[in-house]
Amino acid sequence: MNEENIQNNTPQASRNELLAFVWETIKVIVISLAIILPIRYYLVQPFFVKGASMEPNFEDGDYLLVDEISYRFSEPSRGDVVIFRYPEDQSQFFVKRIIGLPGETIEVKNNKVIIYNSQSSGGLELQEDYLSSEQETLGNMLIRLDGSEYFVLGDNRLASSDSRRWGPVNKSLITGKAFLRAWPFTKFDKIKGAVY
Repeated sequence: MNEENIQNNTPQASRNELLAFVWETIKVIVISLAIILPIRYYLVQPFFVKGASMEPNFEDGDYLLVDEISYRFSEPSRGDVVIFRYPEDQSQFFVKRIIGLPGETIEVKNNKVIIYNSQSSGGLELQEDYLSSEQETLGNMLIRLDGSEYFVLGDNRLASSDSRRWGPVNKSLITGKAFLRAWPFTKFDKIKGAVY
């Protein structure tokens, strides 16, 4: 009996236990990376809101999760909150709300956004209940979107650099749709697009 205990405590046995532990640790890391990396790079991306352009709905420092796969199988919808590469500097990412869809004509006039499309040839004035009552949609413009362009605006219209300033966003620049606010925990919630 004592001989067995002595044999199990040999340097060879300790080395084998250490190697088994290292091997198990490596397997756990590799399996974790095999699961996490595809999710992070192809399905879900984190995004920190910077600035006040989406207040009061999204504030500076909010942590959002972005669905990167849905727009590969479907088109963005009016009211979706999207993350995209800034058209004038594609190393920067912006968050805005989709207002105009491909093929539509968008008019901004007298603090109103009017959509002209095949269903509303006379124009449909957007009722934007998600905006605070103090908001004004400044500008005077009429723009026709081509087959892959979207007109985006910040919810804080007075403090937003958006399509009124630098034009429409091409679909190829849209990273994905914000679907969950993960931080702050007091505002943890699923993000729903606006209904018009």
